[in-house]
Amino acid sequence: MSTHPKTFKNAKLIVADEVIDGSLTVDGEGRIENIASPTETDGHDCEGDFLLPGLVELHTDHLETHYAPRPKVRWNTVSAVQAHDAQIACAGITTVFDALRVGMDEDADLTYQDMRSLADAIETGQREHRLRADHFIHLRCEVSAPDVMNAFKVFEEDDSIRLISLMDHTPGQRQFVSLDAYKVYFKGKKGFSDAEMDAFIKRRQEKASALAPEHRRQLSDQAGKRGIAIASHDDATSEHVEEAVALNTRIAEFPTTVQAARASHEAGMAVLMGAPNVVRGGSHSGNVSARELAEAGYLDVLSSDYIPASLLQASFQLAEEIEAISLPKAVAMVTSNPATAIGLDDRGSLLPGLRADLIQVKLVGNVPIVRGVWREGKRVA
Repeated sequence: MSTHPKTFKNAKLIVADEVIDGSLTVDGEGRIENIASPTETDGHDCEGDFLLPGLVELHTDHLETHYAPRPKVRWNTVSAVQAHDAQIACAGITTVFDALRVGMDEDADLTYQDMRSLADAIETGQREHRLRADHFIHLRCEVSAPDVMNAFKVFEEDDSIRLISLMDHTPGQRQFVSLDAYKVYFKGKKGFSDAEMDAFIKRRQEKASALAPEHRRQLSDQAGKRGIAIASHDDATSEHVEEAVALNTRIAEFPTTVQAARASHEAGMAVLMGAPNVVRGGSHSGNVSARELAEAGYLDVLSSDYIPASLLQASFQLAEEIEAISLPKAVAMVTSNPATAIGLDDRGSLLPGLRADLIQVKLVGNVPIVRGVWREGKRVA
């Protein structure tokens, strides 16, 4: 990194447990050099806006919408990654884990070869300095799918894989405890009769029973050997959490009940919920609300999931709506907490020596505006 030292002045700096008026200096290597009291020195004038660490996103499904914007339409992979990256960066996200599916349901319109092509495009973008944010890959592993291990194998030499989640979308459990909701969704999508729907559910349940436990074990073993972090997904019961603990799980993604969130939190896992859940005021699938978990003290990390802009908005919204959550505490859910959960100890906080991944934010009404984004001291948006 060959940037020149730079000062950000006239800023409201969101640090560990307070908001302070002052300035921040970046050294020539793109690291935070120091934080000082208000000063009239030359530098970038933040005009009284907030200055906070760049956001860290652990699970976004957003890339697929750029690659497959319409049924049967496939976009150029590098172009799709660049478009996704631009939207990510302009939302204030400077570190992103792009979630790619491995293990496809029978109704999937994408294949794991598509996922491999997207991973290649991400890595090409990084190598050719096309991208504004720092990208890693998160593999969403559908453990009930027959092809999940074959799909995982095509990523076995890939050092960009830093996180896997063990998912099971079998009807009748986890995200789809309500078979009524599941039936409404698939009847509309597939046009099934009642008999066809019942047969479809039975096939999926039998397949999961036969495949999921062994696939979980194999994936956990592979992740352990490669130093890849593991996330559980849609845990609903204490038994689900006990299973996750036995598999060396570090992050509990989208628990669907207070019981599962509490058990995950008490087991030392970082509990991750969707920022759209916060912004909308509840889960779109009828499960536990992120706000309820935040009020109970069981929420550690937010993810933008399918709306990049929701990550920053949700943090400001939690600070405004929940008395026990200060703005620094809410910002930690999208910066230092996810960085710590995934083992990235070089970013996520405004501290000397850490990466100068920074965003300038102005709050107008209840929706924050990202006015500037810097990655390692270099402006990217």
